[in-house]
Amino acid sequence: MGQPKALLDWDGEPLICYQVRQLLEAGVDEVVVVLGHRADDISRQMRHLKCRIMLNPRYHMGRATSLRIGARAVNRDASAILIENVDSPRPAAFLKSLLAAHGTDGVITRPVFDGRHGHPIVVSGKLRDEVLRVEDATGGLQSVVDAHRADIVDVPSDASCEIDFNTPEEYEAARRYFGIPV
Repeated sequence: MGQPKALLDWDGEPLICYQVRQLLEAGVDEVVVVLGHRADDISRQMRHLKCRIMLNPRYHMGRATSLRIGARAVNRDASAILIENVDSPRPAAFLKSLLAAHGTDGVITRPVFDGRHGHPIVVSGKLRDEVLRVEDATGGLQSVVDAHRADIVDVPSDASCEIDFNTPEEYEAARRYFGIPV
């Protein structure tokens, strides 16, 4: 992408700032952001935001290392943990509806469109210890989802739950989808 995804422009601000603001607008009590590559550059852009920044010096060893750091940082009393990737921007209304569907007794809640599961997902705070043990070699977060398959609530969504980007073309397509000038 030529720069960290977190710093890509998203309607006039860095994508990571948009994401944090949307989470807060959706009613998330505590936002924990795990940073790895170019963490200093990214965190400078986030100084004005209400969030906790955790550093992952082992980010190059896989996504599970970041999941574990994030889970460790989350309040032990959290009733729910929303797990979102920076390259999967979601507006506050989307996040709020997913959290509402999860409720207080949900185990795992995820959006689904046309039979395909999307992101982000919400897991019960009771699964925090399981997230603390995820390993990329054993499926990462998917291993937690698989262990609780019977307790998953799939929330009907639109195609936005599938959007993420790994190429400049996918980034431009996501911007067009959300009505952000390219």
